[in-house]
Amino acid sequence: MRIFEPSLCSVTFRSLSPQVVIDLAVAKGIKAIEWGADIHVPSGDFDNARDVAERTAKAGLTVSSYGSYIFAPDYTPEDVTAVLETARTLGTGHIRIWPGHRKRPSTDYSQQERHMATQALANIARQAEDYGMTIGLEYHPNSLTDTLPSALQLAQDLTAPNLFFYWQPAPGLPLSDALKEIAALGPRICHLHVFAWLADASRLPLGERADFWRACLAALPESGWDKPAYAMLEFVRGDDVGQFADDAATLQQILCGS
Repeated sequence: MRIFEPSLCSVTFRSLSPQVVIDLAVAKGIKAIEWGADIHVPSGDFDNARDVAERTAKAGLTVSSYGSYIFAPDYTPEDVTAVLETARTLGTGHIRIWPGHRKRPSTDYSQQERHMATQALANIARQAEDYGMTIGLEYHPNSLTDTLPSALQLAQDLTAPNLFFYWQPAPGLPLSDALKEIAALGPRICHLHVFAWLADASRLPLGERADFWRACLAALPESGWDKPAYAMLEFVRGDDVGQFADDAATLQQILCGS
């Protein structure tokens, strides 16, 4: 079974300051934080990124990745440069980006539009390679990774050695379908976003989906990703700090195989 360290996406607590997020992570045994560009570490604000990086390192945590809000092909080369420079300032060599236009399902693309998006992603991967950085594609509804066939087409078309995929289940995804996705995409999976949502997007304690996640982890094949891998808690029921404490403990039990 592949080894994942427990991590936290800062978007889980958008209303809290970076220091409070760091303190919560340390208190609950989290090893790393994926800092998001939406609130905590805006792209291009290098003073803030430097401060967050120093606070994170001082607490003994790793920056697992930089969660950008670049939607390919809706960006400029300058946007990507700002994200890469911000990630470097944060002290991470991995960036998460979104494949396709914002909130647009993969079935809505013409062949030409899909080609343009794929080329845009390839360009980002080349630009990241110049920085010695890797790219992870968000695996998410209303994107070019919202179905397994669409994600597999991207994997086939995007052969850059520094481009990988996150994985997370669509809300309410049956375990059988999750295992099919993992088996097919596993060799390109870098990190996981971990949560427990029903099909209507209502949230559950992670403990109610612990067996689901145990089965997913057990099914993950070996990957070409040769760096530390992280299972990142993303969102908790009610955005509640107490629920986060419970979910963090559950996550660690899952990752330890207990």
